[in-house]
Amino acid sequence: MLVTEVSNALPGGSSLLRNEPVQARSSARLTALLDAAAAVIDEIGLERLTTAMVAERAGASIGTVYRYFPDRIAVVEALAMRCTQRLRDRFLSAIDASRASTWQEGSDALIDMTVDMYRTEPGFRAIRFSGENVATDDDDEDRLASLGAAVVTIFHERFGIPDTERVRRAFVILAESSHAVMARAHRDPSRPDRSLIDEYRAMSRGYLSSVIDTEAAAG
Repeated sequence: MLVTEVSNALPGGSSLLRNEPVQARSSARLTALLDAAAAVIDEIGLERLTTAMVAERAGASIGTVYRYFPDRIAVVEALAMRCTQRLRDRFLSAIDASRASTWQEGSDALIDMTVDMYRTEPGFRAIRFSGENVATDDDDEDRLASLGAAVVTIFHERFGIPDTERVRRAFVILAESSHAVMARAHRDPSRPDRSLIDEYRAMSRGYLSSVIDTEAAAG
């Protein structure tokens, strides 16, 4: 990951990082620390993660970890930011690859892509996108709202759904509920519970249909 990619993955990173990477080598070191944290979280869980474990897994000194992160919370928050950015980046590609022509097909593509992230993205299953692993709730709410707004913008441009506050809020609600369902469905990543995923897919369609129809009629 290059310096510019680290900046994109850690928006507002100066509030988290003691030293932001300014060279490719520093950027690679930061990426290695986050990769190490993700690997440890997948093995032992979020609550047991320590900065010493991150350093050991990355083959770095504890001083290197503290050069960038003041504590373990900052490591986890940076990892959550990176996962969020990767989720956002992959969504548009998923829509294009699916050749979706309706918002329902677009919703399915979003769910399928999220399922793949739970299966393949290190640390993704354990990361909470709201409230539990962040330093401040406000920053996290802004990140979720930003994600919801980005999805609605794409759905509005591609499928013509209303771009309203209620529709945006609906996607935030679905993002919150998605984490709970997907995390449960992927307790064993090699054998995800497809029945739970299918039920979430049906729930999402029904809920979105109600919101979109109501907003379209009001508009």
